[in-house]
Amino acid sequence: MEIKPIRSEADYQTALKEIEKLMESQPGTPESDRMDVLVTLVEAYEAKHFPIPEPDDPVQVLEYYMESRGLSRSDLVAYLGSKERVSEVLNRKRGLSLEMIRRLHSGLGIPADLIMGKSTPHHSLHARSGVRV
Repeated sequence: MEIKPIRSEADYQTALKEIEKLMESQPGTPESDRMDVLVTLVEAYEAKHFPIPEPDDPVQVLEYYMESRGLSRSDLVAYLGSKERVSEVLNRKRGLSLEMIRRLHSGLGIPADLIMGKSTPHHSLHARSGVRV
């Protein structure tokens, strides 16, 4: 594979396959150098096409995890309580309670700090990020 900018999904998949083949290369070898360049190109492509949500927005974080894991709104019912509650949270009409955060963390492995928002004093969580404590 010729090293070139990644401009499409096909280029991206090709680069990932090439990186996988080069994973066992020894540091300092031409193969290792090639892998380093490809990883840099893949990281640039991913940053542009698969941005990670701002960790201060719990809804963006939930939507990111849903999309990346192929989850639907109905999959969140077990963690948020009901279809109505899922809708309220995702439409920003209701903040996440501490219990919801615990269930999302233990059940889906979503880091609690990401769905709580930025580090703020405990009493200001609700006002800043919509989290109910």
